[in-house]
Amino acid sequence: MGCSMFATAQALVRASVLEKDPHATPAAIRRALFLRFYGHEFDPATREKILRAIEKE
Repeated sequence: MGCSMFATAQALVRASVLEKDPHATPAAIRRALFLRFYGHEFDPATREKILRAIEKE
């Protein structure tokens, strides 16, 4: 049930990103997912390092 709830939460974030920007790139969606779910858990420097790595994928 937990996995299903997480998948639903991811789908809602994706839908939210695509509603705001229908042409969002996969990297932009990954960035939004990271920020929404985990962004608050990292200090600003670490968060930026992770976001740069996400952009390279």
